[in-house]
Amino acid sequence: MAGFRFRCTECATPYDENDVRLVCAACADKQEPGGVTRGVLEVELDELPTNWPQAPPSHPDFLTAFLPIPSAEHLPPLPVGGTPLVAAPQLRQALGMPRLWVKDDTRNPSGSTKDRASLLVVAKAREYGYDTVAAASTGNAATALAAVSASAGTRAILFVPANAPEAKLVQMLSYGATVLPIDGNYDDAFELCLAACEEFGWYNRNTALNPFTIEGKKTAGLEIAASLAPEVPDAVLVPVGDGVILAGVAKGFSDLDRSGLIDRVPRLIAVQPEGAAAIVTALTEGRETIRPIPGAQSVADSLTVEAPRNALQCMNVIRASGGSGVAVSDEAILTAIPRLASLSGVFAEPSAAAGLAGLDVALEEGLVERGERVVVLVTGTGLKDVPAAARAVERPGVIAPTLEAVAARV
Repeated sequence: MAGFRFRCTECATPYDENDVRLVCAACADKQEPGGVTRGVLEVELDELPTNWPQAPPSHPDFLTAFLPIPSAEHLPPLPVGGTPLVAAPQLRQALGMPRLWVKDDTRNPSGSTKDRASLLVVAKAREYGYDTVAAASTGNAATALAAVSASAGTRAILFVPANAPEAKLVQMLSYGATVLPIDGNYDDAFELCLAACEEFGWYNRNTALNPFTIEGKKTAGLEIAASLAPEVPDAVLVPVGDGVILAGVAKGFSDLDRSGLIDRVPRLIAVQPEGAAAIVTALTEGRETIRPIPGAQSVADSLTVEAPRNALQCMNVIRASGGSGVAVSDEAILTAIPRLASLSGVFAEPSAAAGLAGLDVALEEGLVERGERVVVLVTGTGLKDVPAAARAVERPGVIAPTLEAVAARV
């Protein structure tokens, strides 16, 4: 890997790696408790590959070619990424979109896109000499950190709302993490994690605050581009909570554009629930920052954030790509779960199914054309929130154990 430096996404101040660990010092004074993260840093690699690596995307050789790590030495052994880009012919036919793909990130080890960020964060923690990594999460980032830490032998301390889905809580506990259920929401957990890391000297994985969360998630964009090369998607739809996944996907395409491996960046379309649509609302109203949504609520727990921490950068990259944002109802999200599963074979949790619900809105609003090359990022498996999926299906009644009963039913 070539060298790198950080650059502030707000004031453009550059920093060497040894000078800063989290956010821009010049912008940190603007930080408000519970507000968007100020001074989010972005990694700038000195050099990028001008040819696609021969190794597959989850292979250390591919990762070290594109990520800010000196070697594969500190990478956790758990394979992350390399998830399939699914053509889904039945979904294509149903929507009349012959060039539609589903990026199935449910195939990651803990079942979500968040594994990508955790892999790089834990690798950097090991490189820097930390033995403990902490994170605040609605659920998926915590399970991702727990899984990767279990593989790497590092300690994970997780701050999560006490009402996080049971499956996610059980998952992170099974990985052996220290779980701290908070009597509060995600934003409360974020602030407490920030204070605890400062007090106890832990490495902080918090989304956007740690610049490597964005850098790790860019591998989803790299993989989409590699799968479609030499073509480039016209649009990519991304479910958005804090805004880091979309910023990461954008960073992947930006790096490839800079390297000459693609000739343009696709339009990026943010999808948020109507009850937690701070970023989409700001985009629609043409504002430079978001207005927090006190008491934000949605069936899509991973997207339910009052003040998206990476809102500023997220909106900047969306606008730079010529993209936009759409808000979707909880009803549409729940309906999208069995629809996506039955037409593609991909079972998504509510937050991940939001991408398909958003595609419907984007088509209605003319933000996407049916003949374009379009990718929907599915960010987490439905097994993380089975009760939510159960709300969208009708359980069949019991039948007698006879062929006559079978014939009558089918």
